[in-house]
Amino acid sequence: MTSVPNAPAPAPRWAVRCAHAAALTTIPSGLWRIAMAFGLPVGYSDEVLRQDFHIPGVGVVYVAGLSVVCEALALLTIGLVRPWGEVVPRWIPFIGGRRVHPLAAVIPAGLGAIALTVLWSGFLTWWSVEHRPAFEGPWGDIVGVCYQPLVLWGPLLGAVTVNYYLRHRRPVNTSPLGRSWAF
Repeated sequence: MTSVPNAPAPAPRWAVRCAHAAALTTIPSGLWRIAMAFGLPVGYSDEVLRQDFHIPGVGVVYVAGLSVVCEALALLTIGLVRPWGEVVPRWIPFIGGRRVHPLAAVIPAGLGAIALTVLWSGFLTWWSVEHRPAFEGPWGDIVGVCYQPLVLWGPLLGAVTVNYYLRHRRPVNTSPLGRSWAF
């Protein structure tokens, strides 16, 4: 581990737990999509898989790739509570060993938190909408269970991002009397 002068305080336990929980939110839906890509029964008819998802075919690459990309992005949340979110690992060409500017992490993470919250909030009402025509048997409920954790991804990322920002902001200027005058 690299020692960093003026390093911020370590992330509190709750933020570390939220970061790990955020990374786990994409696993159930990713496994469901990978099962679909491999042709396992996931509730759609073979006709729907062929026509709407192009499975088998190019849809396999898209669906599996989407699962991998989602998990990779979710894992980046852990960087907000680990040292590699403060100093770029040395093995990365050209920028390895340099400090991460806090806004370079906070702005994409904050925008991502907002986008994810908006994107997945529709799954809060999953069971109030009829999905039976699209899914055979109990698969509508299974898909709902697999996708429900994604509702938490944005808020968890948002909480960890705010904590990262607060730990990495500039120190408050103080007057000689010790009173802060930050606005």
